Amino acid sequence: MKNKRQPKDQERREFIKKSTLVGAGVAATTLASTRAIAEVSGEPIEKPGQKGYQLTQHVLDYYKSADI
Repeated sequence: MKNKRQPKDQERREFIKKSTLVGAGVAATTLASTRAIAEVSGEPIEKPGQKGYQLTQHVLDYYKSADI
């Protein structure tokens, strides 16, 4: 009698394992896609009208700290 239950128990365990892996995959994909959206939706790096090298205060500070 115990032999008849064993395959069903094994099937249930396999189902639970696979369901857990699929759930973890879905969660990881969801988190990764929201991070990608958050990174893309920020301010544009180059503002319209700004072109070329610009000497800003943080660049001057770097030059001072690097002794250039």
